[in-house]
Amino acid sequence: MGTISLGINMEFVRHDDKPFEWGVEKAAALGYSYVEPMVHWGRELLSEAGYFHSVSMLDDPYRVKRACEKAGIKLSGLSSHAPLVRPEIGTEYLKQAVRFAAECGAPVVNTDEGPKAAWTTEEEDFLLMKYTLHEVAAVAEPRNVLIGLEPHQQYSKNPAGLDRIWRLVSSPVIGINFDTGNSYLCGHDPYLWLEQVKDRLVHLHAKDISDSQSSAQRGKVTGTAVGCACGEGVIDWARVIQICRGCPRDIVLSVECGTVPQAMSSIQHLRSLL
Repeated sequence: MGTISLGINMEFVRHDDKPFEWGVEKAAALGYSYVEPMVHWGRELLSEAGYFHSVSMLDDPYRVKRACEKAGIKLSGLSSHAPLVRPEIGTEYLKQAVRFAAECGAPVVNTDEGPKAAWTTEEEDFLLMKYTLHEVAAVAEPRNVLIGLEPHQQYSKNPAGLDRIWRLVSSPVIGINFDTGNSYLCGHDPYLWLEQVKDRLVHLHAKDISDSQSSAQRGKVTGTAVGCACGEGVIDWARVIQICRGCPRDIVLSVECGTVPQAMSSIQHLRSLL
């Protein structure tokens, strides 16, 4: 255990105005072993027209499976972020994501607590999250699909808050999808935080943060959509890899960057360290 592989979140092609299959082929051509697709509910104009990479969960899950098999690449998980704190959205969305993941072959669904409603209290929010996680875990357990909780929003922006969410429901399928960039931008030490959760780690978003973004936003935001190329920012990837080697399970570093050139630079840098 503790074997590290390289993957990429499909956000790296979001500015190329291309469909999902094109992005999968591009990831494979760059040398990545895994891809993390983004899924959505319902229908979305740009995706349906072939100008965006996100896949509708109304599509056949075998669309994802076949595209990956054709490209010779595997799935590290699904980017299926839905607000745990909003059960009218998150519960059914994530249950469908789990079923979709099980059929297409993705071992993890990644999510976070999401932006809260303006009128709820913190106590109420944690009860709502407990409800959502109970419902989703009940669907995930028999399918052996893991739930990766990511530090990204108002309650998970610090180690204690993320742990509090993780402890809401006792289930072997609930783990941590650590995000190096979000944890750094929250104002915390990402390496100490990663050490604290490594035994529960099921997936990792490899997100680097540029010096300029660090100067402008650190301590002021809870996260960011994508980062710069790995190796061109503030994150010490050799240290991240060293910590991940001590994890009880194999881990995919799923790069989160915004362009194809950044994806190319990222894999070159991370490969040199592996």
